[in-house]
Amino acid sequence: MRLTTRSKFAVVAIVDLASRSVGSPVALSALSERYGISVSYLEVLFSGLRQAGLVVSTRGPGGGYTLARGARDISVADIVLASEVGKPGGAGRSADAMSTSQGAMTADLWAAFNHSVMEYLASVSVAELVSQQGPIESQARPPAVVEKDSPAKRLKPRPQLPREGVPNSVFALGAASRALE
Repeated sequence: MRLTTRSKFAVVAIVDLASRSVGSPVALSALSERYGISVSYLEVLFSGLRQAGLVVSTRGPGGGYTLARGARDISVADIVLASEVGKPGGAGRSADAMSTSQGAMTADLWAAFNHSVMEYLASVSVAELVSQQGPIESQARPPAVVEKDSPAKRLKPRPQLPREGVPNSVFALGAASRALE
């Protein structure tokens, strides 16, 4: 078993869902903006998480993903296994993949190591990770405060186009330039 970038992103995304999706789904585009991960990569990742029964998708405007179970009922091991299934060299890879000359003497060591890692990951719930994370910043920015006598307050709005004698389209600009020739 390997902990890949894919499984690390999956853990980050599930923790984000657990902390932000109270009553409403979280859109993949919002996750993409927060963590700098492409939406198409997140779609593939969440497809596996949905098939494993860890998340539920909501379609349409205001749609996104929410946890399928409570954060206390999802372990990090569940997320890692769900994100690596079906991937070459992923969770389905056996310890027998090494050649007999390389791994025969240490196969038991690596099997015990993998077992210990999975036991530890199974003991850590998403709820624990959310509580360790602390409060999250608000998704919405607070409105800008304009001081009473600030220059922004004294400015008057400029008149909107179209103005007299000024071309207001590409076609009018072309006609005006031809008239000058």
